Amino acid sequence: MPIDTFLLALTTFFATVGPADLLLVYAALTRKNTPAERRTMALRGILVAGGILLFFAVFGDLMLRLFGITLPALRIAGGILLLLISIDMVFARHSGGTGTTPEEENEAETREDISVFPLAMPLIAGPGSISAVILLTTGTEGFNLEWFVVVLALLLILTLSYLSMRVALPIQRLLGLTGLSVVSRVVGVLLAALSVQFLIDGIKGSGLLG
Repeated sequence: MPIDTFLLALTTFFATVGPADLLLVYAALTRKNTPAERRTMALRGILVAGGILLFFAVFGDLMLRLFGITLPALRIAGGILLLLISIDMVFARHSGGTGTTPEEENEAETREDISVFPLAMPLIAGPGSISAVILLTTGTEGFNLEWFVVVLALLLILTLSYLSMRVALPIQRLLGLTGLSVVSRVVGVLLAALSVQFLIDGIKGSGLLG
């Protein structure tokens, strides 16, 4: 197994899917629901989001060719988007790249079932995670071992996200806002470095530097 690809994908998906942020928002939106309802919504949300992300993992390359988008262009665009997300994570800002906006959270407060919106999308399968999936799987050049490693990392993060929602309330009480904020900021710094590397690779591949 290409360990470097696995670690890169794991770190990127951890940052863009954001199990720590997901835990906080999910706990707040389901505080009035029963344990059975929370469990059902968590599972349905993960399945729907997983289906969306796997769709882009399989057909991402086809969509790029359909719209005439080159891999270097995708790397540059993805690097910029991931860099913006990492800045939000480090400075604890929420722009909607990896989660919900305040307006979306207010709308979700009135919903009895949040599993599809905003849980599956945009909280889990948001702009950041979709871009990361396309970026990482398109660079593998087909359904080879590297592609399966990326998908494995995605499935592990989705599983972690589901487990974090299942124990959202106890973890929130244990770590508190400060503990979760520290985790988010550390991952944000790592994502910033990864996004800059995507930018460098994209610029090199585009031939802009000769």
